[in-house]
Amino acid sequence: MSTLKAVRGTRDLLPPETELWNHIEATARRVFARYNFGEIRTPIFEDTSLFARGVGEETDIVSKEMYTWEDRARAQSEKSQSLTLRPENTAGVVRAYIEHKLGETGLLQKLFYIGPQFRRERPQKGRYRQFWQIGAEVIGPPSAGSESPLRDAEVIEMLATLLDELGIVGWKLEINSVGSSADRARYVAALREALAPVKDRMCEDNQRRAETNPLRVLDSKDAGDQEIIDGLPKIAEYLDAESTENFRQVLAALNACAVPYTVNPRLVRGLDYYTRTTFEFTHGGLGAQNALLGGGRYDGLSEVLGGPKAPGIGFAMGEDRLVLTLQAQAAEAKAALADAFVAPLGEGLNAEALKLARELRGAGLRVELGDGGFRLKKSFEMGNKLARKIVLLGEDELSSGMLTVKDFATGEQVKIARTNLTEALR
Repeated sequence: MSTLKAVRGTRDLLPPETELWNHIEATARRVFARYNFGEIRTPIFEDTSLFARGVGEETDIVSKEMYTWEDRARAQSEKSQSLTLRPENTAGVVRAYIEHKLGETGLLQKLFYIGPQFRRERPQKGRYRQFWQIGAEVIGPPSAGSESPLRDAEVIEMLATLLDELGIVGWKLEINSVGSSADRARYVAALREALAPVKDRMCEDNQRRAETNPLRVLDSKDAGDQEIIDGLPKIAEYLDAESTENFRQVLAALNACAVPYTVNPRLVRGLDYYTRTTFEFTHGGLGAQNALLGGGRYDGLSEVLGGPKAPGIGFAMGEDRLVLTLQAQAAEAKAALADAFVAPLGEGLNAEALKLARELRGAGLRVELGDGGFRLKKSFEMGNKLARKIVLLGEDELSSGMLTVKDFATGEQVKIARTNLTEALR
């Protein structure tokens, strides 16, 4: 009998890795609370039509990647129903907003979620068929200010704060506007016209997208198609005056908060519900697929799903990718640490400490040198920041030739003969 394993594209999360997952989620909850967001938990499966109408039937998600099945009727009086594991959560949150009449409060609804999503795509680094997302939505009636460009800037500023508090270094923000639904329709028509004479020279996926969803062509990472894509019309050329002013106000608010960004005219995002502001945070440590999170405004989604007018903006971040980024940063930081911190226990031992450091450096080790004027506690604190291990050099160690070495990672402290020190530190 063959051994059972996790299904391809899924995996088990085990200690101690789950500690990092809990840290990320706890930090997100803490930051969201400061911005007065409340948690929402929607079902992990929904009526298939929710995603067909909300995300768009021609998107890759709906056309190729959803896990869908027919829920058979259990009685003659019942009808069978097509159900789908949620491939994203914005449509489900807006469905809940409509179903529970949250708009009747007259207030903005600021909702966050943490949970699994499901897409049947090719598994690769940081991308799984069951993946975890942290996301949030700000939605409400126009009278509550839901259309304001200030909402867009506030959400983006909150994300910059979250990434900083998670300790993610070197993130980059790319931002753009896809304009109103009318702007977007004009732009899609222009893209189709521009793609018609060149699409046959593009990869198979982009040939299909050129017909079904031209905006997705702009997202393509296919190296052979980049020259063609760079020559396509830019969305900024199709924005009306109102959309242009809206985007200017978003950028002005980000400038006021000193949130750095780059306007990327190719950032249009392929889901049908996006309007006006779209954005993406990226990180170089993730390779070609470098997106940490993305989001944007979806002013017409509620109406598409049969609800009242309720402009909104939201985002989703892949928790798997956050974990990979933090793990990569930790590995880089560990690699940058010195092999040893030599700590003389008294100013009279400074010269001997320098002599020892010279010996170790001569053997190819990276060594930091303390000072005999430091208190022992300070030597340990500095050593922990700068090196993997600390070597204590006191009168006893000098006379006996047995040096005290502590490994900061394990907490183990041992006596090592000076003649064996170099090999032990390796």
